Amino acid sequence: MAAVNFKTLTYNEVTEFFNSFDTVLTDCDGVLWMYMNPLPHAAEVIKNFTSIGKRIFYVTNNSKKTREEFVSKCKILNFEASEEDILCTANLSACYLQDLGFNKKAYVIGSEAIAKELYEVGISSIGVGPDPVNTNVPYNAFIKDPEVGAVIVGFDEHFSYPKMVKAASYLSDPDVHFIATNTDEGFPIANNVIIPGTGSLVRCIESCSERKAVVMGKPEPYIADVLIKRFKIDPKRTLMIGDRHNTDILLGTRCGFKTLLVLTGITTVEDINRWKQSNCVETKKFIPDYYIDEIGDLLPYLQKYQNK
Repeated sequence: MAAVNFKTLTYNEVTEFFNSFDTVLTDCDGVLWMYMNPLPHAAEVIKNFTSIGKRIFYVTNNSKKTREEFVSKCKILNFEASEEDILCTANLSACYLQDLGFNKKAYVIGSEAIAKELYEVGISSIGVGPDPVNTNVPYNAFIKDPEVGAVIVGFDEHFSYPKMVKAASYLSDPDVHFIATNTDEGFPIANNVIIPGTGSLVRCIESCSERKAVVMGKPEPYIADVLIKRFKIDPKRTLMIGDRHNTDILLGTRCGFKTLLVLTGITTVEDINRWKQSNCVETKKFIPDYYIDEIGDLLPYLQKYQNK
């Protein structure tokens, strides 16, 4: 059982830590930035990781942006990134179908970003955008497009009953692939408002179709499969940095990565202490190897390591 406060490490332990990995996987929202506000010294930390020879990947469950759009955001916020460095679930969904040799059409409950990433690999799609209830048209008037061979569910502010009808109808064919970008439950914002996450939409479609989706995002292992296959990373020499226990840290635990929890998101030290006391094996998988208040706190340690 780990969960070591990084700030309690000795100089030798810090050096050993930085020597123990070659690849850094970092979550974005809540770790590097909050919406369009970079967190203090986060960009400098990423630059210092690069300067000491670490390979950086930005790993996000966000399916609302393409890799190109994430690169643009990184540049605006002063983070160095190329499209190859971005692992976002819109692109992973396209990669998954591409790897299968998929040559049909996808029905998408989700954003334009998913459609764009599919298009980049030669896959056409339908479904993006509003599909409101029309009481003048009975649901049995819906005719399935015979070219649809996959249903992809991502974050969709236009989620509607007609979309559920269409997704479930397509998925009644067992040969139609069922993909979820991620299963994040929800996101608290100002004034105690909760934004339902993609997971709530996925569960709706799983329920009405009586099928389980293949999940692209954290904590499911497809991300690790892509990293190992395409970039030859060594899981034992990989560090996962994140702020969510049930996505970032659980991904690291499942895939054999080292894990560093930052406390700028939803997970707290009190949570860690509660999990340590638990007798549940699954709950203990939420416990990180290390934790630190915020990613910017790594900067002096990195600078000292670099100048040793």
